[in-house]
Amino acid sequence: MKRTVLVAVHTGREAAVESARLVISRLVDAGITVRVLDTEAGEIACAGAEVVTGDPGAAKDAEVMMVLGGDGSLLRGAELARPAGTPLLGVNLGHVGFLAEAEVADLAAAVDNVVAGRYDVEERMTIDVLVRLNGRVLADTWALNEATVEKQERMLELVAEIDGRPLSRWGCDGVICATPTGSTAYAFSAGGPVVWPEVEALLMVPISAHALFAKPLVVSPRSTLAVEILPDTPGGVLWCDGRRRFELPSGSRVEVRRGAEPVRLARLHGVESTGAPFTDRLVAKFELPVQGWRGRVRP
Repeated sequence: MKRTVLVAVHTGREAAVESARLVISRLVDAGITVRVLDTEAGEIACAGAEVVTGDPGAAKDAEVMMVLGGDGSLLRGAELARPAGTPLLGVNLGHVGFLAEAEVADLAAAVDNVVAGRYDVEERMTIDVLVRLNGRVLADTWALNEATVEKQERMLELVAEIDGRPLSRWGCDGVICATPTGSTAYAFSAGGPVVWPEVEALLMVPISAHALFAKPLVVSPRSTLAVEILPDTPGGVLWCDGRRRFELPSGSRVEVRRGAEPVRLARLHGVESTGAPFTDRLVAKFELPVQGWRGRVRP
């Protein structure tokens, strides 16, 4: 049975390109067909790889999509992998790299695990996002981390809604609607809570709101969140995962609900720096102080 792996890389870094060549070489030597994107193939210049166009068909029938880079690269990879249902495996070459499964020091071990099939696949919740204006659909998109309604120049005047009922009116810089995966991204920077990935929930986090009630909210995954920009006020902009941008005229309504399709992530076996438990990952990524911890005292 033919095995195929799609490899994507942040080609702006020479170290990333060298890492990609190593990955491709080891996979090809193991008899696995390797695909690379046409926009990256020239810089990688690695013999033995099949060049494909960078559309969702690139990941079709691929066993895994390996992404070498930071979280931004992983989010870009998710756009290709999600429609095909292909698991993403990230190797962190950036700074925090919360979505990545391995660090660059584990690169060879990560490839060996893929070759041997030593990995599990977990599903991460996404959100579907709809923008309406007077009942007309302006945009229909999705996000893995968050959908953010943001001001462009002047402060936004908007009303937040949960499950069809108005919650509060805010004058603010914006509102973040996030998944548990996105709780450690923009929502975290805006003061939102950290939510463990296995918790199914939706988050709404106001940004710099001028209001007495402007706390981060955690609601049911079955809920629908909405943000309405008030008419006769400045419009805004919608960003999804910091990658897809949509203009929001005055009077726009942004609706967010649980996504119909998850993003699948590959989880390796026995690679130390992955910090498999989320708590360990949190401690490692944010360098949290845990000195003095003894754990449960056993009799």
